[in-house]
Amino acid sequence: MLKKVAFVLAALVLGAAQSNAQGIRLGPEVGYYKTQDADDGKFMFGAALRLKLSSALGVEGAINYRQEKYGNDALTVRSWPILVTGMFYPLPIVYGALGAGWYNTTFDVNVPGIDNETQQEFGWHFGAGVEIPMGGNSRLTGDLRYVFLDYSFDSIPFQDVDSNFYMISAGFLFGL
Repeated sequence: MLKKVAFVLAALVLGAAQSNAQGIRLGPEVGYYKTQDADDGKFMFGAALRLKLSSALGVEGAINYRQEKYGNDALTVRSWPILVTGMFYPLPIVYGALGAGWYNTTFDVNVPGIDNETQQEFGWHFGAGVEIPMGGNSRLTGDLRYVFLDYSFDSIPFQDVDSNFYMISAGFLFGL
């Protein structure tokens, strides 16, 4: 799966550069996420590469990292989702987002006799955001995305469908 995501990102970068795309931007992002059953949300950080293919279409690749500790450091949960998102711009600064992600989670257990474990899940996300010009080719971004892990879409038209968690992120993208 990682090879497929890397291939798609490489093809998009090369294709956008070849077709004189409207912009390639790269930069850091920070965010907040909260799962449905959690008492509190957590912060995350990462990086995003965004390609504006036309005035109405774009694509983004992102990787984030977050960490949580439980039970007086007996368990550390580390997650690093890799996301690919298609973007539609109905207005120059407003976009809708729809994409897929590969969600990697490692459980580091600090208890004798229990092994560490890494799990990988595929998921879908959708949301919306804003991309505000900040002078030159830089952009300030902010969005909200709902994430559905291992979802089969059997419940369409979305009766009683709940996301696994949501992510709120903000970033600063520099033009390349």
